[in-house]
Amino acid sequence: MSTDHASTDTLGAWFTTALGQYYLEREREYYDRVVADIFGYNALQCGLAEIDLLRTSRIPSRWRIGSNGAIALRTDFRDLPLAANSIDLVVLPHVLEFSDDPHQILREVVRVLVPEGQVVISGFNPWSLLGWKRYLPGARSQLPWRGHFINLPRLKDWLSLLSFDVSGGRMHGYVPPFSQERWLRRFSFMDAAGDRWWPFAGGVYFMQAVKRVRGMRVITPSWRPAIATGGNVVALRRVRGREVAARESSRNE
Repeated sequence: MSTDHASTDTLGAWFTTALGQYYLEREREYYDRVVADIFGYNALQCGLAEIDLLRTSRIPSRWRIGSNGAIALRTDFRDLPLAANSIDLVVLPHVLEFSDDPHQILREVVRVLVPEGQVVISGFNPWSLLGWKRYLPGARSQLPWRGHFINLPRLKDWLSLLSFDVSGGRMHGYVPPFSQERWLRRFSFMDAAGDRWWPFAGGVYFMQAVKRVRGMRVITPSWRPAIATGGNVVALRRVRGREVAARESSRNE
C-alpha cells in the first residue's frame, strides 16, 4: 500500500469525528455544486474513496481510487495506470498534503486529463485556526495536523507551472477546531463573519483548474450560409468533427 493511500484512508476515519463532520458537510456542499456542472465521459476521484464526492456528477463513468470502500482501482496516485488524455475530471480531496511527492501526483493528473479537462482540489489551509493548531504540543502526531499543509499561493504556482488555469475556488470553515459538537454549534456564527471579514482564513480551501494546451486551437463549426460565386456554390459541411469545403456546380433550369 502506498503512503498516499494509508494517509487518506486514515483521514477518512477522522471525518467521522465531530470536527471532521463539520468540515465534511462543507466539502460535500462544494463538491456537489461544482462537479454537477462539469461534463465529459470519465471522472476520477483519488483519495477518500469511502466518501463519494462525485455523487452529483452527470459524467457517465465515475471511478474512485483508494484502498478501502467501494473502489474501482487500487493503485499509487503517483503512477496512475491510465491512458494519457483519457479523463475529463479529477478530484483530489486532501491528497496532496498527505503525499510525500505532491508534484508527481499533479504531473500524473496533467497527463491523464484531456485538453480542457478539469481538476478540483481540496486542502487544509495552514493560515487558519485549524492550521495554527499544528503548533500546539502534541498536535502534529494527530490527524489532520500531521499532514504537510500547502498554502494557497504555493498551490497556485504549482498549477500554473503545469499549464493549469485556475477557474474557481473558495474557503470554508472558520469555526475554531473544537472537538465537541456543542462548541462547534455555539461558534457557528463565525462562518458568516469569516466569509465577510477574513475570507483568507478558512480551515479548508477549494481550487478548481482547467488544463490548457498551449498553442492548441479549438475549431468550432462555422454555420455561415452558402455563398454563390460565378455559378458555383461553396458549401461548408461538417464531417467527423472537421470542416470540409466542397464545391458543387449549380445548374440553371
